[in-house]
Amino acid sequence: MEIRDIRAVLFDMDGTLVDSDAAVERAWTVWSAEYGVLAADVLAIAHGSPAESTVDRICPDLSVDERAAAAVRQLELQYDDLSDVRATPGALEVLDVLDRLGRPWAIVTSADNRLAKVRLAVAGIEPPVLVTVEDISRGKPDPEGYLHAASLLGVPPQQCLVVEDAAVGLAAGHAAGAVTAGLKGLPADIQLTDLHQLAELLTTAWTEDSGVSDLTAG
Repeated sequence: MEIRDIRAVLFDMDGTLVDSDAAVERAWTVWSAEYGVLAADVLAIAHGSPAESTVDRICPDLSVDERAAAAVRQLELQYDDLSDVRATPGALEVLDVLDRLGRPWAIVTSADNRLAKVRLAVAGIEPPVLVTVEDISRGKPDPEGYLHAASLLGVPPQQCLVVEDAAVGLAAGHAAGAVTAGLKGLPADIQLTDLHQLAELLTTAWTEDSGVSDLTAG
């Protein structure tokens, strides 16, 4: 598979297009203190996963209703914590490349609809398609979110590029049959230093037949 054959790009939100890591960690740290668990244990598994999944793993002894309430509480801690939320380096650049070249793209996030919209608004990003945890029945690492986004765009998942910064998200993209691109040193079909690099790769692949489009290159 070559980049020039990719027909759509599916992005994760937090940590990929939106720099919200500090806000996420602050919320989970406060939540951990409230629920009497170690913040380090929570942060080790929370990034990229739906709040419900993290709560289920950290607090298995709680009842179903108690775990649901705990997940709601965690999201409540994040809604108004936007002081340092911004677009990640290269995010607006790569989205501009996609829009200029007429390539469809979507965001698939483990956040709920309210949180996704406020963070994207602060970051200055307006996705044509947004899939949140409320749109699916199974969150990452299940591929449902990415399969749903590909369907909404009308592109086979095998011709989509999934861009992620978390292992659970890359697992979801791989399970969906998509080509994967990993940030933060994570193993994937393409390893990216940042989204500036992805913008350059896509521009080169789609505007020049230069041979730089081999996904395994670089």
